Amino acid sequence: MDLAQLEIFVATAEARGVQRAADRVFRSQPAVSMALRKLEEELGAPLFDRSNKGAYVLTASGELLYDSAKRLLKLRDEALAQIRELHNLERGRVRIGANESAGNYLLPRLIQAFRRKYPNVRIDVSRQNSRQLIHDIRENNVDLALMSFMPEERDIEALPVMKDALILVAGPEHPLSKRSAVHICDLGDELFIAHTVTSASRHRVVEAFRTTGTPLRIVMEVAMIETIKKLIAMNLGIGFVPEMCVQDEIARGELVRIPVEDFQYERTLWLARRRTEAHSQAAQEFVNTLLAAISR
Repeated sequence: MDLAQLEIFVATAEARGVQRAADRVFRSQPAVSMALRKLEEELGAPLFDRSNKGAYVLTASGELLYDSAKRLLKLRDEALAQIRELHNLERGRVRIGANESAGNYLLPRLIQAFRRKYPNVRIDVSRQNSRQLIHDIRENNVDLALMSFMPEERDIEALPVMKDALILVAGPEHPLSKRSAVHICDLGDELFIAHTVTSASRHRVVEAFRTTGTPLRIVMEVAMIETIKKLIAMNLGIGFVPEMCVQDEIARGELVRIPVEDFQYERTLWLARRRTEAHSQAAQEFVNTLLAAISR
């Protein structure tokens, strides 16, 4: 028994005859009759009382099958409609993981652009450090991830999204804020507020101070960049932070960028996903939205 047979059976029951059913399902009359005979043979019971040649009447077995067949065909139609909606992005879901800086300062404008085009697609966002995001991709907990390094795992593919400089910032009342530029050796007496996350960026800062023989006086380690920015603005220390995280505060005069002549470092943000051809339509379209945004 298959859905095509059930569709012919339902059409015959509702049309009360083979010829009208054949017209309804776009089959020949002999094809409809053969499908009904095979269905009855498979079930071992007649489905129609054919004594009245003018109108087929359902038997008790036919009545029972008719109700179940209608439900099955309705489920088929609903499933097909839902799949069409998924492909047309009238529904669906995309799960995105991001580290703190990408999640706070890059992802919102990407989501805004995506939602303008596909308002009915649900977006789930989780924040993790970049190492945890690798695990989440491999375990299929997220469809896409924005992270601060290129993953080395063979089952993950990645593309570069943007460059982001690591810059030194201070509060507007800090003495360094009046300097046009400094060198690493000028910073030996300064109090630093550092991000607790171990990263390539932090390693570069530590290495720059070590190679110049300059002490790095970290007086606070803080897990959240937002908190670091507020502490620096309160003149409780200075710090190296990703430029994308402080652009608004610098524009408003709440923080001041201090050029460091002998220190330049740019990190690359990456978009990563599982290496497969089975990405959802929603996830692929979010990638396209991102590519369009970074190409401008």
